[in-house]
This record gives sequence, structure tokens and C-alpha cells, in this order.
Amino acid sequence: MKTNRFVIAMAVLMAACPALAQPQTSVDVTKAPGSVTAVGTAKVTATIVAIEPSTRTVTLKDKKGKMVELQVGEEARNFDQLKVGDIVTTEYQEAMSLSLSKTNGPRSATQRLIEKRAEPGAKPGGTIGREITVMADVVAVDPKAKTVTLKGPHGNLVDVHVEDPEQMKNVHKGDQVQVVYTEAVAITVTPGAAQ
Repeated sequence: MKTNRFVIAMAVLMAACPALAQPQTSVDVTKAPGSVTAVGTAKVTATIVAIEPSTRTVTLKDKKGKMVELQVGEEARNFDQLKVGDIVTTEYQEAMSLSLSKTNGPRSATQRLIEKRAEPGAKPGGTIGREITVMADVVAVDPKAKTVTLKGPHGNLVDVHVEDPEQMKNVHKGDQVQVVYTEAVAITVTPGAAQ
């Protein structure tokens, strides 16, 4: 399956890039009555210092001089567009949204694959990720501990920490909540400075 190989290739690249340097990270939290969303982002940038076309191997170097070699799979389009000096940016984003849902129905979970590859002729890159949506039942609310206990579609119980006391006022035992979890890795390649 090409999608699985692409996911693995992106995961390998993401795992290798943090070895280059500490990523730039940020976390954003958005609150509204009955919902909260947290988004975390980590970004790593490196420069291509060598390319071996026969093995599809690229050597990357970060600002501190650390280097790593990566083999780029056949599923990555436009390998021939890479040039020494190009800048490779890897961005990992993880988001979780918790919102109160007044509808009733069965507990459920769905998953959606997010995939976008570079267009033919463009610099290599793309985005791969997944979005998981879960409808869960609220089985307990503990304002003192700032937790809400959720029962998922497989009967598993999860305690969710809710920092904002205002959010706790909107959730009651017997309600349903929707939890959306998204994770994605995006890789972009931009031309380096003219040498």
C-alpha cells in the first residue's frame, strides 16, 4: 500500500529531523462556551548539503552543524528537483478539540487520512496525517479534581483534565461530547540562497 509507505517515510523523516536540533515549538489554546481546542506545533529546519541520486539519499545539516542522512522513498515525487542548498522545513502539528454535543446517539469513532503530495514538477514535499473523531458519554464530572470521565465507543474510560472552571459548568453526567484529535506532518522544500 503506497499510503502506508508514505506515512512511514514521513515518520522516519520527522524522527530524524529532531535529531538535528531542538525544534521550535508553540502551543495555542482557544476557549469558547462548551468547547476548547489546543494546538501544538513543532518546526525543524535544515539545509541540503549533499544528494546521492542513485540511492535517493539526502544529507541535511542544521544551523548548529549537525548532519543526518535520509533515504527518500519512491513515493516522494520530484526527487530530481532537489538541489544542494535547498532548505527543508518539517512541521509537526497536533491538535485536540473537546466540545459539548447536545445530540444523543451511540458512542462512535471515525478516522480520516489526510494526505497531500507535491504537484508534479514542484519541489518535493507534502502533508500526511490523520483525524480521529470520537463521540463519548460523560460518566462523571469532578469539579474539584478538574476532570471529566468519558466512556468511549469500546467501553474504555478516559479522564480528561479541564483547567477552565467555566468549561466544567457546561458538562454534566449523561451528556455526550465530541473529541477531535488531529496530527499531521508537513514537509516543504524551498530554494536556498544563490551560491
